[in-house]
Amino acid sequence: MSYDLVIKGGEVVSSSGSFKADVAIVHEKIAAVGLELEGRHTVDAAGKLVLPGALDVHTHFQLPFCGTVSADDFFTGSRAAAMGGVTTFIDFAIQSRPASVMQTIEARKAEADPRVCVDYSLHAGITDWNEDRVAEMPDIFAAGIPTFKMFMIYKSEGWQSTDADIYCAVREADRYGGMVGLHAENDDLINLFQAEAEQEGRRGMYVHALTRPPVTETEAISRAIQIAEAAGGALYIFHMSTGRAADILKEARARGVDVQAETCPQYLLLDDQLFKRPDGPHFGTCPPIRKPWDQQRLWERLEDGTVEVVSTDTCTFNSQQKKMWQGDYRKTPFGMPGIETMLPLTYTKGVVEGRLDLGQMVAILSENPARVFGMWPRKGTISPGSDADIVIFDPRLEVTISHRHLATNCDYSPFEGMVCKGWPTTTMVRGRIVVENRQFVGEAGYGRFIERHPVRSPRA
Repeated sequence: MSYDLVIKGGEVVSSSGSFKADVAIVHEKIAAVGLELEGRHTVDAAGKLVLPGALDVHTHFQLPFCGTVSADDFFTGSRAAAMGGVTTFIDFAIQSRPASVMQTIEARKAEADPRVCVDYSLHAGITDWNEDRVAEMPDIFAAGIPTFKMFMIYKSEGWQSTDADIYCAVREADRYGGMVGLHAENDDLINLFQAEAEQEGRRGMYVHALTRPPVTETEAISRAIQIAEAAGGALYIFHMSTGRAADILKEARARGVDVQAETCPQYLLLDDQLFKRPDGPHFGTCPPIRKPWDQQRLWERLEDGTVEVVSTDTCTFNSQQKKMWQGDYRKTPFGMPGIETMLPLTYTKGVVEGRLDLGQMVAILSENPARVFGMWPRKGTISPGSDADIVIFDPRLEVTISHRHLATNCDYSPFEGMVCKGWPTTTMVRGRIVVENRQFVGEAGYGRFIERHPVRSPRA
């Protein structure tokens, strides 16, 4: 049989191992994986890894924040994704009152659909839990969105949810097979520490780390886990930054709590001493980057499967936007680019340096995100019937990260100067080549909104 396209001679990788095989594609799907397959067109992958496209389940493109809008819109952000081997991302439709969540979802899709060049989905952001949210829950699930985000901070912005809100939302989402994800920090403690710093006249960028010490995350995550456990539903922790929180997660999972978590490259590779540099605001995220001990513990919890997902929390603010801080850390627009470098950094710092094996890398970047967020087996695997989202990765290619060579709409990279020993050279989304020989050949609007299925069995 002759297929539309065959990727020849590469090493196909899954979470269970790797093997030499050809991959055949018909229309948008993987048709076969085997040896000596023939196609009308071929792509030579000899000496390279053939990976399922990575999923970044935490991005913020063209996000209004701090009086500005994040610098990567849905086109430049998804272009950067493609260049970095990310074939699907999940952004957010964060409700702004008086709009409903469904109205916000439709508005966000209208922004994204004409611009995206890889596939995408959305999390539904809930900022006012009430009977209206309960009433529209079936419509949100019918729209293919089974995951929600709520905030334990940002009271002044009107986004903060109470413990009772979170309990009720977890319980309600569980009725439909959904999951609530949390930005888990203790707002009261942060406000206290910031007020004390202000009284002492301390406003430098390093104060951002001092006023958000690990307890502000660990207490919130511990509380959230207990709330979800009592509610009997599923919980997801976004952007886990501390080693102690990862240990709390391990303890909860051991006693059977249905909780998953992600961490991000910045928490694995960067530490808070960077805030003391002149360009310290470039590294401002929320929660902040931590200590080397936290990095080590997070790597350990990735290796043992406690932390199941690496995402980026990409929220790009360029150096001009970062200057808005004007000497006061509280005015910093928090966020940084990262989607384009996630895969090569995880390969280099994880696989090459011996913290992870290839199967573990594919699990945390592709298979687990697809399973956790209701896209498996359509996404996250190189298997017959799955979408032909495929990355050809050259492990011999050495690249020094520089913003000058990245597709993101940013004039710096937080990982500037790091050497990656391996880089994606070709990216396919649903069988179409969107990056070829490290050149972007995709187009705005090719990406498709992916309707996701429930992430677990609905409660009877």
